[in-house]
Amino acid sequence: MSSPTGHFDALKIQPLTDQEFSQFQKMIYDWAGIHMTEAKKALVAGRLMKRLRHYNINSYGAYLKILNKGENAAEKQVLIDLLTTNETYFFREPKHFEFLRDTVLPSYRSAETFRVWSAACSSGEEVYTIAMILADHFGFSGWEIMGSDINQAVIEEARDGIYLLEDAENIPRDYLKKYCLKGVRSQAGRFTIIKELRERITFRQINLIEPLPGDIGMFDMIFLRNVMIYFNRETKQKIVERLIQVMKPTGYLLVGHAESLHGVTDRVKTVIPTVYKKV
Repeated sequence: MSSPTGHFDALKIQPLTDQEFSQFQKMIYDWAGIHMTEAKKALVAGRLMKRLRHYNINSYGAYLKILNKGENAAEKQVLIDLLTTNETYFFREPKHFEFLRDTVLPSYRSAETFRVWSAACSSGEEVYTIAMILADHFGFSGWEIMGSDINQAVIEEARDGIYLLEDAENIPRDYLKKYCLKGVRSQAGRFTIIKELRERITFRQINLIEPLPGDIGMFDMIFLRNVMIYFNRETKQKIVERLIQVMKPTGYLLVGHAESLHGVTDRVKTVIPTVYKKV
């Protein structure tokens, strides 16, 4: 009698067909607004293979049946988590952080809390980068940040605020000393963000193609970086329109260096490339 493990190891998975891939394309577009080109077929097959092995099935068609069976919300989230890319690091595309530090904050005169939304925050490096800059200017009060992502798994990572020591290479030395703690014993080889910063931050799962939660408030600055490239123009327009609704009258919207809002909206004006201000 063969063991379950032996049967698992012997599982021969059938190749992902074009028809099956088109169904996954439609799913990820309907659920997350992400447009996956034909070039992503191998990536989809590779990332979803672990779910086939999890269910001990040998075809992507069988996995599609599981996804389509009733309201399988948990498996739908697994699919989204697997197919959304989460590449990020501390102080990525530094000109935006220099703009915040050198231009926005010195001219901020309002008595209101300065609020920032990192709208595709992945595992949190962007959020904590912003937090270090705000703490350096305001101290540990007078500001707050919301980080959000569609991927529930990376939101949990971000909330923990624990990273490998090698991830700290782009953090300025003075920030590293003031805002990060080196792990010891079981956390050796890691570092964490200090409690005073983490207390100013909330993390939420938000799907940008759906109506925004009504309780998120208004923001002085929204970072929407390196996510627009996954959407078609119609989806971009809907997302940007929603974000503009929660920007303060003097608010800024920042996109990635490979992105542009040209032809997407006329409700913001360019300040410098990839940095826009509400009009």
